Amino acid sequence: MPLLQNHIAVITGAGSGIGRAIAIGYAREGARVVLLDRDEKAAAEAAREIGDKAVSFALDVARREDCVAMAKQIADKVGQVSILVNNAGIVRRNGMLGAAEAVINDWEDIIAINLTGVFNVTHAFLAALRASKGRIVNIGSIQSFVHVRTPSSPAYTASKHGVLGFTKALAAELGKEGVRVNAIGPGFIATPLNANARANNPDLVKTFMDHTPLGRAGTAEDIVGPAIFLASDLSAYVSGSIVMVDGGYRAV
Repeated sequence: MPLLQNHIAVITGAGSGIGRAIAIGYAREGARVVLLDRDEKAAAEAAREIGDKAVSFALDVARREDCVAMAKQIADKVGQVSILVNNAGIVRRNGMLGAAEAVINDWEDIIAINLTGVFNVTHAFLAALRASKGRIVNIGSIQSFVHVRTPSSPAYTASKHGVLGFTKALAAELGKEGVRVNAIGPGFIATPLNANARANNPDLVKTFMDHTPLGRAGTAEDIVGPAIFLASDLSAYVSGSIVMVDGGYRAV
């Protein structure tokens, strides 16, 4: 029997990269999947690729009222959500010493999407997840622990530390209701989000690879197995944890 049969899973940032791969993997394991993304066209294309098990909607996770409206719309049109994957995020690798306006904009945008967005979506779907004794999977990062050896925004590092803290706090609060909350910590994953950086900054890639025991960049598909594990009953006694998918980056 498929591992996610009879589940309805919502995945944010599902139009491309990790979110799209997770949506495809969940559908393959029997779940009905709801793909959410600011890029409505990309989400719709991914849903068409998956087929009858998928629907898509446009959502900016930074807009709290839109998240609440989306949760109601999905409840009415699709059904009771039992899996939530908070994947939507942005990356800007700028430090604190640049032009003040750019530094401030980076902070506000990254925190709004990467951290407040996780809160907004989770809070909007919380009633459904409590009712279904559901499971939440948040996408953190190696930067949930470390400030990597590359030019990297303090805002991004702070946001991913925050995602891990939120995961632990929510797991502690919701465990008594049967809701499990975990995170995944990707390392350097080759996705459309970092395609320009990979193409134009070979030194960045080399810095990551020199510190990654497995010696290669990850792929979006590398995240799918852990995401299925954390959403399925295989992880029935796992909550408040983060599964690192970083090629061994944090081991050295």
